[in-house]
Amino acid sequence: MWQLYQFPLCPFSRKLRLLLGEKGIGYEPVRESPWLRRDEFIDMNPAGQTPVMVDTERGGLPLIDSLAICEYFEETVEKAAMINGTAANRAEIRRLVAWFDTQFYRDVTAPLLNERMLKRVTRQGSPDGAALREAMKAVVGHLDYIDYLLDHSTWIAGATMSLADLAAAAQISVADYLGGIDWKSHEQAKRWYVGMKSRPSFRPLLAERMELISPPADYEKLDL
Repeated sequence: MWQLYQFPLCPFSRKLRLLLGEKGIGYEPVRESPWLRRDEFIDMNPAGQTPVMVDTERGGLPLIDSLAICEYFEETVEKAAMINGTAANRAEIRRLVAWFDTQFYRDVTAPLLNERMLKRVTRQGSPDGAALREAMKAVVGHLDYIDYLLDHSTWIAGATMSLADLAAAAQISVADYLGGIDWKSHEQAKRWYVGMKSRPSFRPLLAERMELISPPADYEKLDL
């Protein structure tokens, strides 16, 4: 049985969980708060970051880093390929995964997590209004880019759903939980995201809650 060390608002764990759901891979979620830097967790992953996956039956090395873990299951489970197509298609999927995992996370998800989640759960003080305004401003540009991508293809990276869609939806879902998404003037991105939210793999994520922090009233709704 696989164990997945994660916490509800980790966007990288969400990306992986979406992949596992699409592929039908069972796992046991294990709550891990990486900011606590628990000794046993640091022993598994010295970087102290989620997600980490451990195969408790085989006793092998832990799988670390969301992209590396996703690639592992892409290589070992044929169902629902998420990095597919020609070499050029696969390169584009990986480029866009990196875009959402780095640029979107840096500009939007990370500051929202820090100001609206981490400061609250660790009692580090009040949110920085300037940082939140910058994140809200940045999300408009990222949604514009998603609109542009969807102008040219059915899904984020091409004609079929891919890991790029999972990466984008994972980041957006965390930002949405933290009240950082305004869908105004982004109809294409909104339709795509509603489609992602409707998938069976997505529903368990939307049902989860982070202690001390409640999402907006329409967080789970499919009629944004």
